[in-house]
Amino acid sequence: MLKVLDHLEEWLMALLMGYPAAISLGINPVHLGILIDVNMEVGLCHPPVGLNLYVASGISRLGITELTKAVMPWLITMLIFLVIVTYWPALSTWLPRAMGMKF
Repeated sequence: MLKVLDHLEEWLMALLMGYPAAISLGINPVHLGILIDVNMEVGLCHPPVGLNLYVASGISRLGITELTKAVMPWLITMLIFLVIVTYWPALSTWLPRAMGMKF
């Protein structure tokens, strides 16, 4: 439950501070939401303060250093995905458009 509340608080802070600026710059609100979510997910899996690393460390009984080495390929994949979604906004908005969402 703590992670959900923490995630919700991060979302609210990012939206309250970033939404007006993003709209004035012409950034799609759906795209902004996906960028915020992917950035937070990278932060939760990134050492040294990634909450997901500590949870996985407790479950798997591995040290943080060992777990960080094991997670590194997934983290690199998430960072590549973040770059692609950031610079290719149509990728994050094609499904809502296909479902008839107007923005």
